[in-house]
Amino acid sequence: MDSKILSDANVNKNWTPDSWRSFPIKQVPEYPDQSVLKLIEDKLFQYPPLVFAGETRKLKKQLAAAAEGKAFVLQGGPCAENFEEFTADIIRDMFRVILQMAVVLTFGAKVPVVKIGRIAGQFAKPRSSSHENKNGMSLLSYRGEIINGAEFTKEARTPDPRRMEIAYFQSAGTLNLIRAFANGGYANLNEVHRWNLDFVKRLPLAKQYNKLANRIDETLAFMKACGLTSQNTPQIHETEFYTSHEALLLPYEQALTRIDSTSDDWYNCSAHFLWIGDRTRQPDGAHVEFLRGVKNPVGIKVGPSADLEDLLKLLDILNPNNEPGRISLISRMGAAKVRDYLPKIVQGIKDSGHIVTWLCDPMHGNTISTSNGVKTRSFDSILAEVIGFFDVMTSSNAIPGGIHVEMTGTNVTECIGGVHHLKESDLAKRYQTFCDPRLNAEQSLEIAFLLADELTKRNFAAH
Repeated sequence: MDSKILSDANVNKNWTPDSWRSFPIKQVPEYPDQSVLKLIEDKLFQYPPLVFAGETRKLKKQLAAAAEGKAFVLQGGPCAENFEEFTADIIRDMFRVILQMAVVLTFGAKVPVVKIGRIAGQFAKPRSSSHENKNGMSLLSYRGEIINGAEFTKEARTPDPRRMEIAYFQSAGTLNLIRAFANGGYANLNEVHRWNLDFVKRLPLAKQYNKLANRIDETLAFMKACGLTSQNTPQIHETEFYTSHEALLLPYEQALTRIDSTSDDWYNCSAHFLWIGDRTRQPDGAHVEFLRGVKNPVGIKVGPSADLEDLLKLLDILNPNNEPGRISLISRMGAAKVRDYLPKIVQGIKDSGHIVTWLCDPMHGNTISTSNGVKTRSFDSILAEVIGFFDVMTSSNAIPGGIHVEMTGTNVTECIGGVHHLKESDLAKRYQTFCDPRLNAEQSLEIAFLLADELTKRNFAAH
């Protein structure tokens, strides 16, 4: 490859946790009182880390395995977390659906599924416009709960740094509950599969999924007959679960960046996995500069506007030593464009010699508006982009490493289609998102069953 291999000392040359402040920055809120912002940043810096370096290193190894086809990544959660939805039931329901999806995908892929939640920190959202106009008024756009409020008033839309502290404590509470679920028996494979059987019974297309569900049941029964039970096999009784969010609000991210005492490396301790969006991946921008110096695995969203040369620059900047598992490229092309735009980029990355983990985000490129101006997404388009992504990877002799979906554990009505054939007229029943439309619990599981079938047909484990 053309990239020059550098020593760790040179990789982080001139980098400090605040060096991003001297770089051009986009999608940044303008806080009216900088003294309050500084006060909150200082407080957050004194608080304990939310995640730990050892966990993050473990995830990086698993992402490296996914780049080789030896694991499959399932990343899912809400488009943006909401302060008002900070309840045990909502956290449990989303965690439960991700577990259900993971069991189905594990059987289809026949490799371990790496579970990453868009949770415990996904509070900030980029916006296409700095202002929103409504009823003759122009106010600052809603940028997520960590920055301002969704209510269309000047007071709510004014950026408030004190929201960062609320986001920190809600993230800490969410992580505490998730860790309890992951290690306290809630993630028992047998229990999760029983949930899937209940789901299958409710579906109009139950027969389509019964075959796969029955095969999983037979496998678990065989394991039990061989003496592998939840009592003597931790892998059956508990699971690993990681957190992620877009590294958008850099004052918050810097405040939660720490030196790991065992390696002397810098880690962002707000989440295990961080990503850069389409709007903030400028090679000479502040967000890239910040992520250049932390050791977390990093995702880069790759949309139709992505330029191959810029992506190669980003890979040189963010991963000059070509470390496996460090970079995940998250394709978000849209069902109509994935086969036209993605092949050139995949081939260019391959030719460069860069090691990346390829993920598919089939959500953001498929957002549409109804005749009433309501944002939604079509289940058929979401599925079509996933299939298109797999087709491109196959034709390019590349590894499809996983999927990245916006979803919830509750049965909202925000995306049309799926086995219950939700229509535009159904959206008003339970349209609850503050930002982008999410797959509901049953649509999420349906995607998992369909993708598992696709992985089986493609003999994914042969990678």
